[in-house]
Amino acid sequence: MTDPVLALKDVTLSLSGNAGMVEILHGISMNVHKGETLGLIGPSGSGKSSLLMIMGGLERATTGRVAALGQDITDMSEDALARFRRDHMGIVFQSFHLIPTMTALENVATPLELAGHADAFDRARAELETVGLAHRADHFPSQMSGGEQQRVALARASAPRPKILLADEPTGNLDGANGAAIIDMLFDLRDRHGATLVLVTHSNTLAQRCDRVVRLTDGRVAADQLRAAE
Repeated sequence: MTDPVLALKDVTLSLSGNAGMVEILHGISMNVHKGETLGLIGPSGSGKSSLLMIMGGLERATTGRVAALGQDITDMSEDALARFRRDHMGIVFQSFHLIPTMTALENVATPLELAGHADAFDRARAELETVGLAHRADHFPSQMSGGEQQRVALARASAPRPKILLADEPTGNLDGANGAAIIDMLFDLRDRHGATLVLVTHSNTLAQRCDRVVRLTDGRVAADQLRAAE
């Protein structure tokens, strides 16, 4: 088997709260391999989103080690982590996190420009076309529906051709029809770019589309199952 795209070893996370230190994650070890789609499920407060943020270097583990694409990111500086995410990761949140003063095209082009791509706007326009929003390229987020904004966020995440796609409840703010469309697009982006996808979800139906499902309970891995072959 190839080296893992993501490797976590004995990861813990403790955060300071009103009642003192709160232990969020407890000694989590897992590997995620190239091209795999991993669904993270569990009740609210189980640590799913925190685990995803650690995988993306957006939260630092209190103890343990985290490696992505063979590089130990545990102790990387904030600037180095930002560059690593820019070059290798696409992240989609429940809240769309679009820049309100930029058009859809500008939002998608921004990470490409930051990475130094001379054809940033051409690639951004092509990615918007892929998610069915070529006609909305010059619209601002406030002029688009929630479903359209999430499609722009998907296009922005996928335009740099990331090796790792991380999605935190990407359908949480959408109705059923828009949510289903977003998930279809997310899996299509994974297939087109050969990315490894880690997906936090409350939906068992969505989880069953993943190659593997990890259930968290109280910050611990309660189950880790491969989907049965169809």
